[in-house]
Amino acid sequence: MRNSGGRLQNVVAVVLEEIHPFELGVACEVFGLDRTADGLPGYDFAIAGARPGSHTTHSGFTVDVPHGPERLAGADLAVVTASGVRAQYPEPLLAALRAVVADGGRVLSICSGAFVLGAAGLLDGRRSATHWRYGEALAARFPLTTVEPDVLYVDDDPVITSAGTAAGIDACLHLVRKVQGAEVAREIARRMVVAPHREGGQAQFVNRPLPEGGGDSLAPLLDWMRHHLDEESTVEQLAARAHMSPRTFARRFRQETGTTPHRWLVGQRVLLAQRLLESTTEPVDAIAARCGFGNAAALRHHFGRRLGTTPLSYRRGFADPSLV
Repeated sequence: MRNSGGRLQNVVAVVLEEIHPFELGVACEVFGLDRTADGLPGYDFAIAGARPGSHTTHSGFTVDVPHGPERLAGADLAVVTASGVRAQYPEPLLAALRAVVADGGRVLSICSGAFVLGAAGLLDGRRSATHWRYGEALAARFPLTTVEPDVLYVDDDPVITSAGTAAGIDACLHLVRKVQGAEVAREIARRMVVAPHREGGQAQFVNRPLPEGGGDSLAPLLDWMRHHLDEESTVEQLAARAHMSPRTFARRFRQETGTTPHRWLVGQRVLLAQRLLESTTEPVDAIAARCGFGNAAALRHHFGRRLGTTPLSYRRGFADPSLV
């Protein structure tokens, strides 16, 4: 069995009939473009379906799919794109997806692609996500999975599931960051002109409309928080800086970011720690202090929860070779 933790090179986008073009485009944009001239990793990328040949899209045009399920053999990652929810899925494709995981690879679904993974038995005993419209149906059809109803994505390695449309970008970049480092994910995101990191636990949508106009936006405060990650700030202190009551501030923060102040801060601190581990030789204790974790033990705890590794292991895998 291959070690899936450190390899992301052979990537296959999986489609069925009635392809959703945007979701397929997410996989093509992240993994299908050759960015090696910019110093970024290259991927052996392909598109495969239950059968090779012409496949329809729900927008009315067709896509030529060159490969069948056999192309998934040896894949490091199979990205199962959205194609609607159906009663049955072709068994050869399900068997190929199971084989990817059994051989040490990963599978990642976008939107209704989670139903394909469920039919393959790959969601059993795992947490999962899908588009908010399909959450109840996914839970009813596959009762052995725990559906997180409104998050952007769930990483239950080696199975990653994401919500609809743009959440697929977040999940793909999350995996790139996890396997190939924060700098690679950030550069791909910059080329795509998207946010380099949205935490998987963020809400899929905002229940209440944001205030009209930018005068009451929390953007200036978020920028201040990014530049003061080494400082401890309570919700009360942040609310005062935003000229709001703590209760109003907490509600507005979730509206604008999809998460809580604490979770947002931890995510930003982990991102900073990743950058420092990649680009400096500072001791882990010093990095923990700079990022606001206080000590190496706290940094190790959050690294383990967020990335499934330790700071030292991350540094060994992703540090600038000139610094080693």
